[in-house]
Amino acid sequence: MAMALPETMLAIDPEAPGGPEVLVPVSRPVPTPGRGEVLVKVAAAGVNRPEVMQRKGQYPPPPGAPSILGMEIAGKVVAVGEDVPREMLGTPVCALIAGGAYAEYAVAPYGQCLPVPPAITMIEAAAIPETLFTVWSNVFERAYATEGEWILVHGGTSGIGTMAIHLANLFGLKIIVTAGSDDKCEAARRIGADHAINYKTEDFVARVMEITAGKGVNIVLDMVGGDYVPRNLQCLAEEGRHVSIAVQRGMQATIPIFEIMRKRLVLTGSTLRPRSVEFKSLLADELHRIVWPFVAEGRLKPVIDAVFPLADAAGAHARMESGEHVGKIVLTVE
Repeated sequence: MAMALPETMLAIDPEAPGGPEVLVPVSRPVPTPGRGEVLVKVAAAGVNRPEVMQRKGQYPPPPGAPSILGMEIAGKVVAVGEDVPREMLGTPVCALIAGGAYAEYAVAPYGQCLPVPPAITMIEAAAIPETLFTVWSNVFERAYATEGEWILVHGGTSGIGTMAIHLANLFGLKIIVTAGSDDKCEAARRIGADHAINYKTEDFVARVMEITAGKGVNIVLDMVGGDYVPRNLQCLAEEGRHVSIAVQRGMQATIPIFEIMRKRLVLTGSTLRPRSVEFKSLLADELHRIVWPFVAEGRLKPVIDAVFPLADAAGAHARMESGEHVGKIVLTVE
């Protein structure tokens, strides 16, 4: 017998775009899980850059996604839809979802859920899915990273950057990151980066070539775009792979085609959010097999920067926009 659920819940569902102050708790109906879905009583929700953009009106949610903000949750399953095993009830899970995380209850596709092992807290569990799915699919699948290779990651202290550092260490990659201050570079090295470059005081291309003894890196994970792209290509070794996952400094770049030919480079990229439930479920299966054992052993834990209550989602967004954070910002739901 499923526990009786309330009809309404608190959620962050802004009526109009704006600054962090539009993020106020409102009452919304508790959603119902459909076929292949579970309803999760949310314990914690991760905060991500796309949610800041969505709040500003720059990134509409994908068709069919709730307008309630938030893409990653951790909590207990309290109801299941058709085609979901009943024994899922009461199970602690974390999940990547298309929207709806900043709330007391959220619906997740069953295939996108991962179990929360005792080795991590609900706050840590909520800080894993978005960055893990993103880094894994882009670095290990699209850029087919292999042990012993060098990777350059911009924004080394971001949620993505810190997850990339952890995975690089677990899977034998050598990682160089860039960050915007000496303090952040120091933090990135503490977390496990082999090298950290202050992009405000150093030319990252020259430093990368110095660090790699002129060979360059095998992979660049780029969330900057714009004028960074040609500079990134200069950092790549022969047969190097350039993976774009965001365009914070611009959607256009001018690139030297002959360099791509001469070094036989691959330019690729992806966005995770609009991908199908089928794709994300396959990705979750792969992560469950290959990465989750490290989580269960307590060897993979996200870096947590700050924790805010759901009612102070505005404070969490202000923290993210300050650029001061190192690692993930998480909302807790009482």
